[in-house]
Amino acid sequence: MSVYVKETAERCLGCKVPMCQKGCPVHTAIPQVIALFKENKLREAGKILFENNPMSLVCSIVCDYDRQCRGNCVLGKKGVPVNFNAIEKFISDAYFDSMVVEKKPPKGKKVAVIGGGPAGITVAFKMIQEGYDVTIFEARDDIGGVLRYGIPDFRLPRSICDRYTKKLLDTGVKIRPNTTIGGSLEISDLFRDGYSAVFAGTGVWRAKTLGIKGECLPNVHYSMDYLVNPNGYKLGDRVAIIGVGNAAMDVARVALRHGSSSVRLYARSRRITASPREVEYAEMEGAEMIFGKEIVEITDKGPVFRTAILDENNKVVGYEDGLDQVEVDSTVISISNGPKNKLLLTTKGLQANEKGLLVTDENCMTTADGVFAAGDVVQGAHTVVHAVEEAKRAAEGMLRYLEKLEK
Repeated sequence: MSVYVKETAERCLGCKVPMCQKGCPVHTAIPQVIALFKENKLREAGKILFENNPMSLVCSIVCDYDRQCRGNCVLGKKGVPVNFNAIEKFISDAYFDSMVVEKKPPKGKKVAVIGGGPAGITVAFKMIQEGYDVTIFEARDDIGGVLRYGIPDFRLPRSICDRYTKKLLDTGVKIRPNTTIGGSLEISDLFRDGYSAVFAGTGVWRAKTLGIKGECLPNVHYSMDYLVNPNGYKLGDRVAIIGVGNAAMDVARVALRHGSSSVRLYARSRRITASPREVEYAEMEGAEMIFGKEIVEITDKGPVFRTAILDENNKVVGYEDGLDQVEVDSTVISISNGPKNKLLLTTKGLQANEKGLLVTDENCMTTADGVFAAGDVVQGAHTVVHAVEEAKRAAEGMLRYLEKLEK
C-alpha cells in the first residue's frame, strides 16, 4: 500500500491552479500536502490535513472523491487522475493517533455540543483548541452519529469512531453518553448550568415516509432504522428497496451480506442520487436497479407499482395502465431523512423552516441567542465533508459570539 501511495503522489503535477483543491468542499491544500509527503514530511502533511479538516481520516474513505478531488484532477481529462483520497488516508491514518492537539490557555468558559456526529466532533476539536471547556452530549451509547450508526462497517470501520472518541477524551473533551437534550434536559438547562454557548449538530434521524397505504405493515422498514442495527432484522430472501441514494445502496449491500439473495432497488425515473462508485459496488455484489416504477401501495405481499413512461431525456411523461404487484419478503423505504423536533419543542425562540431544519444566520447562530447549528440539521441530509465545512463556520461564529461576551 505504501509503495502505491508513494507512486500515486509522484504523479501529481503540483498545478499552480489546483482544480482538485477547488473541487474539495473544504478546499484541502492538496498540492502542499502531496509535496510534503513526497519529502517524507508526513507529520507536517498530517497536521495540515487535520487543522483544515478534523474528519480527514473519515473523509478519505467516505467522500465522493470521484466528483470532488479526484474527479477534478487535470490528469483525468486524458488519462488516470491522482487518487488523492488514498494519499490522504495513508497520511491521516499514520498521523491521527500520535498527534498532539495544540490548545490555547484555558478561557474558563464552557461550551456544549449536542450530538457527536461529524459536525459535533469538528466543533468540539475547534473549540477545545481555542481554550474552551467542551462537553459533547450524545443521545446514543457512543459518538460518531451517522459514521457509526448509518454507514456499514465494511465501508467505514467502527474502530475509526473509537479512535476519534479516544482522541477527543485525550484532548480534554468530555463526553456524556445516553443524554438527549430536549428530553429530560433542555437547552435552557445547559445555560443555567454555566455553558456560555451551545452547538446543535443533531443530524437527521427521522425517516421520511411515503405517505401511502401499507407503511405500517410488519414487512416494511426504513433504511436509517435498518442500518443502525441490521442484526435486529430478518428481511428474508427477497427484498425491495424504494430509493436509489447512497443509503439505499448501503441497505442493499448489507442485506446481501446478511443472506438475502434477491435485492432490487426501485426508482420512479432514471435519476440516481447515489455516487457512481456506490452504485457500482452494489451491482457488483448482486443488487439490481429497476427504473420507471412509482410505488402506490404496499401489501402483505410487497410493493405495488405503476409503470412510468419515460421520454428520450428519461423524464416521466405518463404512466401505463394497470398496477404491478411485486412479491417480496420485505420492503425497505429509503427516501432520505428529516430532523427530529425535540429541540424545537423544548427551546424558546428556536425556529425551523418548512422542512423542519433549523434556521441560522451568516454566523451559523440559530434564532435562539447563543445556540449555533450546522450539518444535516441545517442543510438536510448531505455528505460528511459538507457537514465539516459548515461546522467550521459555526465554530468561527461561536468564537466571535464568545469574544463579545468576554468584553
